[in-house]
Amino acid sequence: MNKKVVVTGVGVVSSIGIGKEDFWENLALGKTGIEEIKTFDVADYPVSKGGEIKKFEFNNYFRDINKREIGKASQFAIVATKLACEDANVDLEEDKNIGVIIGTTLADAQSLEQIDKHWIQNSEDDVWLTNIRNYPGYNLANNISYHLGLRGLDFVVSTACAAGNYSISFAYDLIRQSKYDTMIVGGADPIARTNLAGFTRLIAIAPEKCQPFDKNRKGMMVGEGAGILILEDFEHAKKRGAKIYAEVLGYGLSCDAYHMAVPGVEGITKVMKKAIKNSGIKKEDVDYICAHGTGTFANDKAECEAIKKVFGERTKEVAVNSIKSMLGHTMGAASAIEAISCCLSINEGIIPPTINYETHDPECDIDCVANVARRKDIEVALNNSFAFGGNNACLVLGRKP
Repeated sequence: MNKKVVVTGVGVVSSIGIGKEDFWENLALGKTGIEEIKTFDVADYPVSKGGEIKKFEFNNYFRDINKREIGKASQFAIVATKLACEDANVDLEEDKNIGVIIGTTLADAQSLEQIDKHWIQNSEDDVWLTNIRNYPGYNLANNISYHLGLRGLDFVVSTACAAGNYSISFAYDLIRQSKYDTMIVGGADPIARTNLAGFTRLIAIAPEKCQPFDKNRKGMMVGEGAGILILEDFEHAKKRGAKIYAEVLGYGLSCDAYHMAVPGVEGITKVMKKAIKNSGIKKEDVDYICAHGTGTFANDKAECEAIKKVFGERTKEVAVNSIKSMLGHTMGAASAIEAISCCLSINEGIIPPTINYETHDPECDIDCVANVARRKDIEVALNNSFAFGGNNACLVLGRKP
């Protein structure tokens, strides 16, 4: 259990860029991916914008796979995995014993929507077998393993908006236990009628833009995409000469069951303290927090209060940002994409901005890296994620060993 675990590859499919380079360039520049949703008719919805991926063609990456046979989230996840493996220079023909752990909220939700559509409009006899096969959540990991020819564990974590961090944490433990040298981890989710309608009914979606920590914030924006990281045992990575983005120092989990949809300050405080303790660091070592930062009134207030409880007088010394201001909330993919952002920040010495920040909120009195990216040497970063039901996860990343 004393093995070091490192990140050696990253792959992103997002509304601001596909692939590490485009994603990072637009993130650092503060570009937004929020536009009118085009995938389905939004005329009957009170909000019509989201972080939708506009220029994604699965068969540009996999010509021999019929994209009709797999759902949209699976397509995002498979492509992001291909990009991450290429980035890490992992030879999947040589090493098949690689585990896959993917986090999600909705999985291939459009398949269920198609089942409902055909059933309601015609009859159960019109329901397509393909959609029935595609719907179960386990398909996300299974599709990656099957189409890339892997023979290790495949597992799906469904702890909603914290699922990406949960998947990384699970893989971290498996590598430290010597069960795997290499793991493919992350999260994927689509924009679907289900989440747009659900968050609209919760009165949680902003009409135009996401403004984390701003006094006049009006809510989140739905988003979609996938973030995949390659985790490796440090000695294994060093032996094959792999480049290293960051070390996974540890994590903290808490399930406070405070409320189905409202975050609890106590649970958030506890998960950050637990992550710091489990990682063998001190709170004084933390330079940067990639916040959950949804832009809802309750989440941002609770997260800022918890940060103050953990860091006390140091609160203003710790830079805090929310990349959801640019991407929207990508659900189960969110903390995985944010973990990638942390890795790139550590490598590049740049913290992406929290865009759309206009008015200071005394209840969110933190340094939120407003509107413009900042240069900063980062030794240790916290990646916060909080999900429905109080499923909280905090991942700790540091400079490569």
